[in-house]
Amino acid sequence: MTKILIATEKPFSVVAVEGIKQATDAAGYELVKLEKYTDKQQLLEAVADADALIVRSDKVDAEVFDAARNLKIVVRAGAGYDNVDLDAATAHGVVVMNTPGQNANSVAELVFGLLVFGVRNFFNGTSGTELMGKKLGILAFGNVGRNVARVAKGFGMEVYAYDAFCPAEVIEEAGVTPVAGRDELFRLCDVVSLHIPATPETRKSIGYELVGLMKKGGILVNTARKEVIDEEGLLRLMEERSDLKYLTDIRPEADEKFREKVADRYFATPKKMGAQTAEANINAGIAAARQIIAFLKEGCTKFQVNK
Repeated sequence: MTKILIATEKPFSVVAVEGIKQATDAAGYELVKLEKYTDKQQLLEAVADADALIVRSDKVDAEVFDAARNLKIVVRAGAGYDNVDLDAATAHGVVVMNTPGQNANSVAELVFGLLVFGVRNFFNGTSGTELMGKKLGILAFGNVGRNVARVAKGFGMEVYAYDAFCPAEVIEEAGVTPVAGRDELFRLCDVVSLHIPATPETRKSIGYELVGLMKKGGILVNTARKEVIDEEGLLRLMEERSDLKYLTDIRPEADEKFREKVADRYFATPKKMGAQTAEANINAGIAAARQIIAFLKEGCTKFQVNK
C-alpha cells in the first residue's frame, strides 16, 4: 500500500492530522506519523519506505533523500521551502511542493499585531502613533503581501508595493500603488513589510543602505525569512538612527546585540509565529495531503518548486 509519512518535530494540531487522515484514507493510502522526533536517525528510518512525505520546518537534505528509496514527493506544509534541499530532491527524482496561500492570512494578521505593538511603543505606557494615514510598503506581492494590503486598507493606510515578478497592473487591480523599485519603496513609506523568500539574490539584501533610505520614524517588519536581513548592517544603522524600529517573528542570530543596544526599538518573538494559528495549521496540512493525492493519482505538479 502507498505510504504517506508525516514527519514533524513540531506536530500538526490534532484536527489537522484528522483532516489529513480522512483525505489519505479516502484515497486508499496508509498514513504514518513521526511526531516530536529528537534525532535525525529516527527520520531516516521512518522515511525509508515512504512514498510521500509531509513536513513543516523539518530539514529534508540529501541524507534524507538517500535513505528514502521509494520517495516520490515531499510537500512542505507552508509557503517557504528553504528547509528542503531542492537540488538533492531533483537528483533523486523527487518532486517538492509547498502549499502557498494556506497561512497567508495568519501571517498578515501577525504583521499588524507587531505593528500595533510597535507604534504604541511596546505598550510601555507612553504616547505612540496611529497607523491610519501612514504609508505602508509591501516588498513582494504574493499571497501574504496581498493579504497584508487587504488588512492595511482596514487601518486606513496608503498601500504601495514592489515585486519584480508581479506586473504593475496586477498590483493596481488589488487597489495598491505599484512602485518602480525597492529603493523607491523604502524612501516613500513609513513602514515596510518584507515578504520575500530567502534566495541567493535576497540573502542579506535588507541592510544598512536600503533601510537607511527610510524617512524619520521608519519601521521595518520582517515576517519572511531571517536570512534576508544583513543583521550587522541593520544594527549599525539603528545605532546611528534612534528613530528606526525593527519588528520580526524570526529571532536574529544577533538577537542579544539588538536587545543590548536598541532594545526600546526592537522586538522579536521567541519563535517563528507567522503560521502559528489553528486555522493555518489545519489548512496547510490538509492542502499538503490533497496535493500528494493529486500528484500520485493524476500526476498534478501545480505547486512544484524544484525542476
